[in-house]
Amino acid sequence: MDTTGRSPIQHGDSSPEDARSGHQTPDHQTPEHRAPADQRPVTGSTGVTWDVVVLVLAPFVVALLLALRYAPDPIVGLGAVLAALIAPCVAAVSLLRRRPRAVTTADRITLLRVGLIGGLTAAAVLILAEAIPARSWALAVVIGVALLLDAVDGAVARRTHSSSASGARLDMEADAAALLVVSLIAAVTVGWWVVGIGAMRYLYVAAARIRPPLRGELGYSLFRRTVAAIQASVLWVAMLPLTPVPFAAAITAIALTLLIISFTRDAIHLERSAQREGRR
Repeated sequence: MDTTGRSPIQHGDSSPEDARSGHQTPDHQTPEHRAPADQRPVTGSTGVTWDVVVLVLAPFVVALLLALRYAPDPIVGLGAVLAALIAPCVAAVSLLRRRPRAVTTADRITLLRVGLIGGLTAAAVLILAEAIPARSWALAVVIGVALLLDAVDGAVARRTHSSSASGARLDMEADAAALLVVSLIAAVTVGWWVVGIGAMRYLYVAAARIRPPLRGELGYSLFRRTVAAIQASVLWVAMLPLTPVPFAAAITAIALTLLIISFTRDAIHLERSAQREGRR
């Protein structure tokens, strides 16, 4: 979830094989996590063992408490706990695969966001089970904190000179997961079509595995970055209890429409570029 022009579903910084958001290109890869050109060692880093333990344990405890308090039956409670562990476990595996195994301060802020995503995922299961309301100030605050942390981790990475490619991937995957979870929660209020906002990045990655031209690189686009940047913020506004439902539906519909246009525009460009290359 990004408020600085690098949205979780921003689709212009790297290929799907890089496990980044959409079909992103180097010219506007997440700046705060971009690997330094000289490949200097990352500073301010430590081992990952305790980070992995906390990353998995914290959302597990939060989800368990939510399930014990609000789950209408054991099946829903178990589903909430298991769902809460998906994003943290994926991030934990990513950390354990790092070489060298090191975690920076900026990474830890991103991992805090991943933990929040776990809690939000548990809440999403309970919301879908109608055990808790789909919109509340507590939920809005958690989402707002996740938005804020998305900007903070970048500032910390720049200040501590701890940029890395692995940090970029972790950050963007956290963004994508957060957007998907929040769009699922918002769907209860505005309609299931809004899940398209969170699913768009994953659909594009799937399409790119079938259509090789979609794996190509794209040049800088202000339109693409602007559209990507507004998605999470629009969903957050839609989640506020004071936002009228018709207004929430309207702004999310506009955001989704712009996102579809952006993805379609880039897909057509990549297909045409591949055709031109094939004629040479």
